[in-house]
This record gives sequence, C-alpha cells and structure tokens, in this order.
Amino acid sequence: MIPYPDINPVAFHVGSFPIFWYGLMYLFSLLTCWGILALRIKQSSFVYSFTREELSDIVFYAALGVIIGGRLGYMLFYAWPNFIIHPGLFFKVWEGGMSFHGGLLGVILALGCYAYKIKQPLINLTDFIAPVVPLGLAAGRIGNFINGELWGRVTTVPWAMIFPQGGPLPRHPSQLYEFLLEGVVLFFIVWVYSRKKRPPGAISGLFLLCYGLFRFFIEFFREPDAQIGFVAFGWVSKGQLLSFPMIVVGMGMLMRVYRGKKTCDNI
Repeated sequence: MIPYPDINPVAFHVGSFPIFWYGLMYLFSLLTCWGILALRIKQSSFVYSFTREELSDIVFYAALGVIIGGRLGYMLFYAWPNFIIHPGLFFKVWEGGMSFHGGLLGVILALGCYAYKIKQPLINLTDFIAPVVPLGLAAGRIGNFINGELWGRVTTVPWAMIFPQGGPLPRHPSQLYEFLLEGVVLFFIVWVYSRKKRPPGAISGLFLLCYGLFRFFIEFFREPDAQIGFVAFGWVSKGQLLSFPMIVVGMGMLMRVYRGKKTCDNI
C-alpha cells in the first residue's frame, strides 16, 4: 500500500480568498491548450485554418462550455436531489464536482453557436480542439486526486491508497488511472493521428471512441457515487451509461468517414 499524499486542496490565499488547486488545474490546462492550439494554426497539415482572433474566441467559447456544461452536468447527472434543494451549489465550482459528459455537451453547444457565427462547420472546430482536450482531462484528474475525491473501489493491489474521505480500507487510485488513460494515452493517440490530414470528423470520432472506451474500462475500478450506486444490472455505473453513447457515436463517425472516403477513392 502507498500512503496517500494528503495535500491541502487550498494552494494559497489572496487576502482572505482561497485559491484551490482544483481551479488552478483548470487554469493551467486552459493556458496550455491555448498555447498548443496557437502552434496548430501555423501547421499546414490541416484542411482548415483559423486566425489568432478566432482562436481566442474558440478558447473562450470552449472554456465557457466546459465550466457551465460541466457543472450543470454534474448537478443533473450526479447531484440532482441536492441541486433542487440548494441550487446555489452550482456556483461552488472550487469544491469540485464537474461532469466531463456535461462539459462535452456544453462545449459542443458553445462551439456550435460560434461555428454558426463564423460560418464554419462545427466539425472543423471539434477536430481542431480534440487533440488537446486530453490535457484538460489530465489536469482535472490531478485536481480530483488532490481533493481526495472520486476514489476507486476497495482493493489489495500494492499501489492501493487509503483516502481520507473514503473510509479505512485501501482503494484503487482511480483518479490516477484516469489521468494516465484519459489524459496521457488519449493525448498521444489523438495527437499523433491528427498530425496528418484526416477527413472531417475523423479526429473527433477517434476522440469520442477512445475516451468512451477508456472511461468505460476505468469505471470498473472507480467507486460508484454513493448517492447513485449502480444504475443497471448491478454493475453498470452512471459513468459507463454516459460513456456508451460516445463509443457508439465515435465508432459511427469513423465508419462513415472512412466508408465515404473509400467510396470517393473508387470513383
């Protein structure tokens, strides 16, 4: 067993106002993704291009979608009873409680509005940002780990940890599993794939498929939310239920893209 590094969730104070590591992780990922996307617009391997002004707008709309969609998704998917009684909980983002699936929907909606504004297909925007999204996921999972939340199921593996709020038994550090698969590995896969010209929708489809598969797998090690438990068959978690459509949609997008490409090549 490995001792859990009990880190203070508050990184520092500005006067009497606490600055949380969780929030800093989001800020760090935003700036990092922004910098990498700025480099992407200089490359010639993409079938579309954006100006620096458009990039700033894309980052702004995406960040807005992540924050509002992620928080609202958590309230709707995981904390509905508390949200109804205490709607003000929505604004306490620094305490944790963000849903990736809600954030994804929020980003799609926000970028859809911006795509309409600049008269670009939405898929061009999602293909553009998809390779850097795993960096944000990785930072978010580190924030979860520091907060000591979203711990794994009870286990006897040598690297198990006892989380302060997770009871006296050792558990899987599932936040770190997600950091590795949904963050590092997913970034490597989608980034390498996106370095060559791909048909519109292929990059977004690959991201959806791989994330869905990785999240579905890791949910077998992650403790289901206590207020929800398993949602089907005595073993399906809410995270798996929300990830399954991503697998189907991602696979469908890739099949459609490459079936269409093969048809065009044969003409």
